[in-house]
Order: sequence, then structure tokens, then C-alpha cells
Amino acid sequence: MQRQSWQIVVMAAALSLALVGPVRGQADAGLTKMLVESYDLLEAGKLAEAQKIYEQILKQDPGNPLALNNLGAIKVKENKLPEALAYLSQAQDRARGYKIKVNRVCDMQGLCLAFRPLEAVYGNQYLAPLVQLNLSLVRSKLAEEKK
Repeated sequence: MQRQSWQIVVMAAALSLALVGPVRGQADAGLTKMLVESYDLLEAGKLAEAQKIYEQILKQDPGNPLALNNLGAIKVKENKLPEALAYLSQAQDRARGYKIKVNRVCDMQGLCLAFRPLEAVYGNQYLAPLVQLNLSLVRSKLAEEKK
């Protein structure tokens, strides 16, 4: 399992280098602070608290792809893969050109990655390929479960 986790991180890093469109980033320092706080809660296993903050973020910034991605990661952790897929699909639709500065990556059962941004307006990694990787992993797991 450890080897698979490293493979996922390496694939995510490689995919994040792909050029995917116009640059957008997290411009609101308050939202960035909330994204950092919610990630830290997620990583500490406080999923319900993290989810509440991600939902607040989406009220302020509907369609925030990082919040949607990380909500998908929470649903993977809760073994609610169809819900995870729904969040990740929404994130994918909105992640094109969205750049983040990734501070840490949280591996959710080898299926999904959650991301903790640095407090910066624009980042150095595109989010879309990272979300696409998560979508692929969850879809593969769902297909495997159907067999």
C-alpha cells in the first residue's frame, strides 16, 4: 500500500505540470485560510468539521474546485464512492486553469488525494490534472467493486 501511495504522489506531481488553460487562483486570503484549516481537520481525521468548512467555502465561492476535490476525498474516506465521484466531477468541470501552491498532499485510502494550499494568491501547479487523477482512481475502484 505504501508503494501505491508514492506512485500516486509521483503521478500527481507529473500531471500537475501539464498546461491546461488560463491561470486562475485563490485570490481571497480568507478563503485560502479556510482551505488550509479544513485540510488540517481532514488530515486529523475530523471529517465532519472539515466538511462543514468546505461547505462554507462553497457558499462564498460556489464551485471552488479545491473545496470540491477535498470534499470528494472526504467521501472516499467515508467509503461513499458515488458521492465522491459526484464532487470530483464537479471539481473537474471547474478546475481548468485553476492554479494552487500545494503545501501537502493527503492520501485517502490510496484512492484520492486531498490538497492543502499554501497561503498564496497564485500557485505553481494546475489543479485540473490532479482532480483528473482522483476521478480516474475512484472510477477504477467503483468498476472493480461492480465486478
